Amino acid sequence: MEERAVVSLVKCESYSEEEVYRSIQTAVALLGGWQLFFQIGEKILLKPNLLRKATPEEAITTHPAVMKAVALLLREAGFDQLSYGDSPANHSMEVASRAAGLTKVAEEIGLPAADFHQSRTVEFEGLRFAICNGALDADAILNLPKMKTHALERITGAVKNTYGCIHGIQKAAGHTQFPDARSLAGMLSKLERALKPRLHIMDAVVAMEGNGPASGDPVKMNLILASANPYALDEVFCRLIALNPAMAPTNAYNPAREVLIRTSQGEISWKDAVQLYGKKDFRVDRGIKTNTGSKALRRVSGILQKRPVIRRDLCKSCMACIEICPLSGKALKMQGKFPVYDYDACIRCFCCQEMCPHQAIVPRQSLPGKILAGKWRH
Repeated sequence: MEERAVVSLVKCESYSEEEVYRSIQTAVALLGGWQLFFQIGEKILLKPNLLRKATPEEAITTHPAVMKAVALLLREAGFDQLSYGDSPANHSMEVASRAAGLTKVAEEIGLPAADFHQSRTVEFEGLRFAICNGALDADAILNLPKMKTHALERITGAVKNTYGCIHGIQKAAGHTQFPDARSLAGMLSKLERALKPRLHIMDAVVAMEGNGPASGDPVKMNLILASANPYALDEVFCRLIALNPAMAPTNAYNPAREVLIRTSQGEISWKDAVQLYGKKDFRVDRGIKTNTGSKALRRVSGILQKRPVIRRDLCKSCMACIEICPLSGKALKMQGKFPVYDYDACIRCFCCQEMCPHQAIVPRQSLPGKILAGKWRH
């Protein structure tokens, strides 16, 4: 077990290239510098968050200024074998990357795209992962997560971002094998250990609160966070938004006994970090989770269990939710103009909510008797 983990916390109040560059330079210097994590000549993959096709202003994907600054700083430090990549769930990497502005900056600085179209099966600690070639062919991975909320895991940060190394068509299927928050977190912890990213730099200049990871609201946090330990970084994320870290399932796998926060002014306490950099009214799920993966328990605990609900005023009947549903029999089907759910079949993975391009699906508390009433409800 690690004795301690260090997380650097640096102010960054805009996405101007100069400010992002300086902030990331400072954040990495506070950890000991690039040479502490990489060796000259290594092939380094930059792994942004490209959840789906979205513009930078939507705060769904890693901002292009962050990826550009990281690439330029690495090159200036002598690391020139760089590439970038991610595997969205329902779009090609090219489509998502172009919409997110990453393709533009990659072309500007000559940063090649890694192979995230094909994958190879890797066995690790009893699990089989379809990991994209671009991740497997790299000597080292530099993770570039976005600070966002998540309907199932409460937050999506450094640990969850590694799931983008799984081939896109396999992501949704993974939810059927790991249908609840705890089992999915356990799988993610094994995937993180299999990939062993060397460094994690979080884009928290503009984060996402509310109905994340793709339908929430952008919110200014004005921060860059960095750490070699993704669990420690996510723990700091939780504390900054006044969320008990124990409520984020992935945090249970943090090997560090102590997390230190380092700023340009030196190490600071948790209390000071929250006071200086936190946002206590950040909108995130702080309720009790009852998603156990057991259909019987879900039915009994219907009053507490959150479920995806379609807002008809926003739904465009594009059927993206039906397409992304990981169940072979699908937990949604079209009835008239709109999709409706079979809540007896739905595993509450919220893949539909993540991929809805119109922000029309929201997680809502079930009312007494609603789940017990049966199937095919809006």
